[in-house]
Amino acid sequence: MTAAITRHYLTLGSGASKRRVHYRRAGTGPELLLVHQSPRSGGEYEELMQRWGAHFTCIAPDTPGFGQSEPLAKASPDINDYADAIVEFIAAMGLEQVPAYGFHSGAIILITALKRHPQLFSGIAAGGYGVWTEAEKAAFGANYTPPFLPLPYGEHLVWAWNRILEQAWFFPWYDARNETRMRNAHDDPARVHDIIMEILDAGDSFRHGYAAVLAASRDIPPPDSFTAPVFITAYDGDPMQAHIDRLGEMPASWSAQKVRTPDDQTAVSLEFLQTLPTGPSIEPKADGHQGFITVSTPSFTGQLHWRRAATGAQDVLQVHGPGEALDCIAISGTAIDLPGHGLSSPWPGEAPTDWAPWAEVIAAARAALGVSAVALPPVPLGDPARLFPDFTPDRFGAYLTRAWSIARARHFFAPWYEGNAAHAIPFAPEDIALDRLATECRALVRASAASQFAIALQNKG
Repeated sequence: MTAAITRHYLTLGSGASKRRVHYRRAGTGPELLLVHQSPRSGGEYEELMQRWGAHFTCIAPDTPGFGQSEPLAKASPDINDYADAIVEFIAAMGLEQVPAYGFHSGAIILITALKRHPQLFSGIAAGGYGVWTEAEKAAFGANYTPPFLPLPYGEHLVWAWNRILEQAWFFPWYDARNETRMRNAHDDPARVHDIIMEILDAGDSFRHGYAAVLAASRDIPPPDSFTAPVFITAYDGDPMQAHIDRLGEMPASWSAQKVRTPDDQTAVSLEFLQTLPTGPSIEPKADGHQGFITVSTPSFTGQLHWRRAATGAQDVLQVHGPGEALDCIAISGTAIDLPGHGLSSPWPGEAPTDWAPWAEVIAAARAALGVSAVALPPVPLGDPARLFPDFTPDRFGAYLTRAWSIARARHFFAPWYEGNAAHAIPFAPEDIALDRLATECRALVRASAASQFAIALQNKG
């Protein structure tokens, strides 16, 4: 049986340094910290957490600026800033002497944190550890992390798709030569899509985390140092495997191993982690004004993403429209992402088109959040199948620019697919601000149940 994953928000700091951290939690037993690679989030560890949850309580935060965690206030953070951010999270969670696992960027962040705060870690398993030459760091700085800002007609999405696709073909991604080919190349749209959505969540923040780890110097303590154990591994086809030969002399408690496959890499990492001391168990720490609730109805069991305004009609449950999410609406009360929308769980199987199952979920959310009233969205005008076409990822990423064009056209015409004077609607300049369109496009792509919710609203009566 796999471990169930729950999701939480925790606000750290105060004043200008106040920021939201999102993390996942799964399993039972002693705590294990997992730190993801760039440009991913803790979500990349979900399958691993379900397996390792049989041995540990796995805690996987989104590092600053990635996933659903807010970025650091510093304009150009370095690797020490990201390491200190992980330490701040560890302290806020109440963790002591925690074992940790990090892959690629996560490994660099954790090893930097270990050197700066050795008392907090009982040991680290590192999936790859980059030891860059000065020439590599200079090339990365010039080419690896260009700005990623939304453009009016979605051109940035074309770049993002091809950049992530070719990251699986060449390392570094911008250097397309026979000599730089990756052994494990693929063109799987679903795998590319997972990373694309995390880049869209991060926006321009994603390049800062990347830049910090690519500029990091070898941060291994001198050979005569006494530190918690560190075990560095890399599998065949991982560009970081060659870096094991660059590690040089390490402390006696450190070791490195080349392995054959990704499964081998996680297996030997788990064996190592199970040898480490662990701290006392802790209860989950979470904010009281935002997070995820688990609801169960005859048709749906899963987690709903919610947020509550600091002031306003908090006893009113705001429900977004089809194809939207709570990030798309001005929250004056308490808002949720419906199933198959935003960050909430999808419907099991096909989403319903009759109103009753949706109403049951909304009622369950009201009860769980202690809300007495509901504000439903307007009934959408138009054919739901045309309003919300299929956004299944395709080999060329065309679904992304299709979603962007729809998000933009919805502010000009109702329904959007009737692009003529008879269906023109008034709009304000802020309606097509690029950050707003980026939020709406992301919500539209995530909304697997948009057309079904639209039909249910139309049939509600």
